[in-house]
Amino acid sequence: MGRFFYAIIFDVMKRVVVLTGAGISAESGLRTFRDSDGLWEGYNIADVATPEAWAHNPELVQDFYNMRRKDVLNANPNAAHYALAKLEEKYNVTVITQNIDDLHERGGSTNVIHLHGIITRSQSSIDPELTYPIEGWELKMDEVCELGSPLRAHVVWFGEDVPMITKAAEICSKADIFILIGSSLAVYPAAGLINYVPNSVPKYIIDPNIPEVNRREVVKIKEKATAGVPILIEQLLSEA
Repeated sequence: MGRFFYAIIFDVMKRVVVLTGAGISAESGLRTFRDSDGLWEGYNIADVATPEAWAHNPELVQDFYNMRRKDVLNANPNAAHYALAKLEEKYNVTVITQNIDDLHERGGSTNVIHLHGIITRSQSSIDPELTYPIEGWELKMDEVCELGSPLRAHVVWFGEDVPMITKAAEICSKADIFILIGSSLAVYPAAGLINYVPNSVPKYIIDPNIPEVNRREVVKIKEKATAGVPILIEQLLSEA
């Protein structure tokens, strides 16, 4: 009876859909290639984040993501991550993130969709649906999947399909409130998700540099995530 009652309450909660980009992770010390003219930690993206790069020099690609994984594991969630988790007290929250780190989960969010994969897991290099947890930060070239193929980072590379985009679009179409945090809306298809949100739905954008959006009901909060998100979350909690 108790579980059934909880399910009813959860179902009537307003649905909040949050789309996060690199800006929210940057405040935890994780850099992105867009901060440095197409270079990511000194590497050209074409050399480390494409299927062609893996085919040409898999050791370089593996080492690159091992270092990024180490960075992620050494980073901590920030005030924005914790604030979003708090929103679950009164709302049905789905976080859709473009980021490959696990900071949302470690910050307490329980329903997270990773559009571009998550670096703390590995995947088969021939079947992306075969994924595995990674112990520690290092993935070695002699580690293979059940098909005998080398394991690579569970990350969507440039030129690859984004398998979660259809599910994410459906979730956006059912939002009662939409929040965009730390994204320039420059990377597609993720950037197009805001277009699936109904026009009548309130939309909040939090970023020091607000991207151009041709949508109604947009509230622009020109702040970094750690400053703007906690303020908005407290407001939404008080209104629930």
